[in-house]
Amino acid sequence: MEKEGAKLHLKEWLVAQIESGKYEGLCWEDEGKTMFRIPWKHAAKKDYKQTEDAALFKAWAVYKGKYKEGRDKADPTMWKTRLRCALNKSTDFQEIPDRNQLDITEPYKVYRIEQDVCPSKPAVHPQSKYVFSQVNLSPGIPCSPKEQLHSQKETFQAQKEEKPCADDLMREHMYCEVTERKQLNLPPAPISFLSPALNITDFRMQVRLLYNGQTVTKVTTQSPDGCFILQGHVPLGNEQIYGPCTAQQLSFPSPGSVPLPASMAEAMNRLLCHLERGVLLWVAPDGVFIKRFCQGRVYWSGPLAQHTDRPNKLDREKTCKLLDMPMFLNDLQNSLQGKGPIPSYGIELCFGEEFPDPNVPKTKKLIMAHVVPLFAVELLQRFSLGQTEEKHQNLTSNAEGKKMSED
Repeated sequence: MEKEGAKLHLKEWLVAQIESGKYEGLCWEDEGKTMFRIPWKHAAKKDYKQTEDAALFKAWAVYKGKYKEGRDKADPTMWKTRLRCALNKSTDFQEIPDRNQLDITEPYKVYRIEQDVCPSKPAVHPQSKYVFSQVNLSPGIPCSPKEQLHSQKETFQAQKEEKPCADDLMREHMYCEVTERKQLNLPPAPISFLSPALNITDFRMQVRLLYNGQTVTKVTTQSPDGCFILQGHVPLGNEQIYGPCTAQQLSFPSPGSVPLPASMAEAMNRLLCHLERGVLLWVAPDGVFIKRFCQGRVYWSGPLAQHTDRPNKLDREKTCKLLDMPMFLNDLQNSLQGKGPIPSYGIELCFGEEFPDPNVPKTKKLIMAHVVPLFAVELLQRFSLGQTEEKHQNLTSNAEGKKMSED
């Protein structure tokens, strides 16, 4: 029962729902009632039934005042999003990935209810005694791989506690619109210092904008909510579409900032008119993502691109994963063991023109953006995998020594 005159916290509310027996699949995992199962069927499943499979998520949205029957449009994905974000940022719960069953007919996740959690101490991942999450990737003095492997003092989890998932629409776009990835069943490795469950908290990106192959803007993003690349500014009063405009805004500079033939500058100005709503880029614990809002077409290349010899188009208002974190970490571990090459992490965007295009070099494209997630650069540098900084510069700039402005 809800407390008179006061809202229940998530822990109290969720325990009450488990005890009620109203929701099929929501039940205790152990006799001691320290762990519970929560049904986790994806909306894309053929046997998905909204009234049953989204019932718990809907109940939480109703309880929090985020959904009212007859007033708001039903949005099962967003309902699920809100509860997942609430679970992730709460210190009362810890997901137990080893117990999750996501590939069965009735998939579910398992969470443990934390007892006597001290808010001043970070929650430590169950595998933290051997995963790479002991290494602090915030800017600082680098240490040797040996020191990193044995460090128990600085953890990503501590940083995660300092920057919890914000319960707003922008954050929900970032962490929750993404199609839920299946668990990776990776074989045990001799050197177990990397983990697909690693929580990356360095959400910064280096973004370079290029006009006709010349760098016109170079920015290191600072907002954990990502970065808009667009013409002009995010329209005010459209929070329901874009979410609160807390993401950093990177506007295309005037074509006049680069010496261009008149015909090319004119074509560029025509193209910029169609990029007013731009794209939203962000780094999340699961990888790097993008969402296109602009009318103008946008093409890309990167680690997850389907094609390397023909165009990859971004669909409008659909979230697209550009880099998969577990895959990157697995490839990095294989590289460190001499079983594979250094994983790629650079992402390229081309606005208004098909890309990749084997017939036209990228230096001839009107407008491009090079994006580098800095967590990847830092990881490679920490393990001294070649001249990563030099490769990083080569990846993100074809115009060494040319004029560059800081936004």
